[in-house]
Amino acid sequence: MSRSEQPADISAIGATRIGAKTVCAIIVTWQPELSSLQNLLSALSEQLCPIVLVDNGSSNCAELRQLLEQLAIRYPGQTTPQLVSWSENKGLATALNEGLRIAQADDFAMALLFDQDSAISAGFVPAMLAQWSDLQALQESGQYHLPAAAIGPRLQDPDSGRRTAFRCFRWRNRSDSPVPGFPGLYKTDFLISSGTLICMKALSVIGQMKDEYFIDNIDLEWCFRARARGYALYGTDRAILYHRIGEPSANPLVQSGLMVQHSPLRSYYSTRNRLHLRRQSYVPFDWKLRDSVRFALKSFWLTHFTAKRAEYRQQIQRGIEDAETLL
Repeated sequence: MSRSEQPADISAIGATRIGAKTVCAIIVTWQPELSSLQNLLSALSEQLCPIVLVDNGSSNCAELRQLLEQLAIRYPGQTTPQLVSWSENKGLATALNEGLRIAQADDFAMALLFDQDSAISAGFVPAMLAQWSDLQALQESGQYHLPAAAIGPRLQDPDSGRRTAFRCFRWRNRSDSPVPGFPGLYKTDFLISSGTLICMKALSVIGQMKDEYFIDNIDLEWCFRARARGYALYGTDRAILYHRIGEPSANPLVQSGLMVQHSPLRSYYSTRNRLHLRRQSYVPFDWKLRDSVRFALKSFWLTHFTAKRAEYRQQIQRGIEDAETLL
């Protein structure tokens, strides 16, 4: 997207109002904890960001609808949040795609993706858009020729305060690779979906999320596909997303950040999808090699040293078998 193609107010994001068709937030929910979700919804509304919420068959959907109605009353004059409510869980990928289709149909230039339990720093939305404007200047300067597909915020664990590096899957370039002349901006090969700002024009070329992956490695696959189709990804320190990766655990490996633990069922999807992803030609060889080692070590740990090791063993084996038939 050239600077002339941007909505007029993207380059003047210090203004008090975000343009009506600049960006919308897409939030996917499943059995959400309403107080956490309310905080995210309020923060986005305070930053004048339209909202599309896609619910994957939550049992508390009636309370969720009431929450959105109360939000519309609390912030009069703003775009009423849109709710897509399904009777079943169709998966994170399909829900994100539904939100992205709505954003495209409504002619939004950008979309911000969120999980239900994420929290954002003050000024998150204008900061992300301002950094996007910097990316356009970077490209116009001729330093980088690849168009940008998306930019993600710095992730910070709300409990430990630990911040996650922006990862690059290359032999000599691993993480937090700064962009010269643009403080706080980093080149990266991977962005988690939550908090990521996606260019809708780039999305039309790269394609949407892979529905078949359901919940795990969706963002990883999309980022690899974006890179393979000639797009660049960036991370920024200007905006912070408070986000927990994995489930809480007393295990010292989890608490130290060396391991991420999910439920046995999530391990099924993670196993199936990552083995399928390794077979794709657009995936970097460096990631394939490193992930093979990581998968072996983590599987051994889950199936030998956790309380639910029998369940993990069953689900990981099922994931290995089903990876062969995944489209």
